[in-house]
Amino acid sequence: MRLPAFSRSLGLAALLAMSGAALADAPVFVIDQSQLPFDLGPGAPENAPARQSNLPSAAGNSSANAANSSAAYANSPNNPANSKRVLFTAEGEVVGYYAENGSGTLNVFTATGKRAFYRPRGTKSLFSNAGQWCGTVAASQGSGFAFGITRACAPQLFR
Repeated sequence: MRLPAFSRSLGLAALLAMSGAALADAPVFVIDQSQLPFDLGPGAPENAPARQSNLPSAAGNSSANAANSSAAYANSPNNPANSKRVLFTAEGEVVGYYAENGSGTLNVFTATGKRAFYRPRGTKSLFSNAGQWCGTVAASQGSGFAFGITRACAPQLFR
């Protein structure tokens, strides 16, 4: 497995000695949209892709917004703080990380720092940079999140 830049700083020996769950607080898994409760899916009004505040053109969500770019240090894979917000699979593979932009948008980045998804403020949904509904975000045990990604959108994160 190729380790992301933010993980390499932890040291290879330390990484091999720890399980994925010990490294990260955000499990990520593929979901079947039809199996989700209504309030987590795109049919719920606050999660609708067509809702103005969920659109990729909304200022807080826009990939053109510097606060959403991996070029911003806060979102960079080289930012040590992001090593505490990594996304990991059930097998313990690190596939990305997440960072909030300060205005409530949660950005999901690949391990190499490319923005894959965003969660607008006030929703439980993940959207692609093109505005496609791609999954859901739920609070997990402790202080982190759990990310459910649809099979159609999974290739944007799992490379």
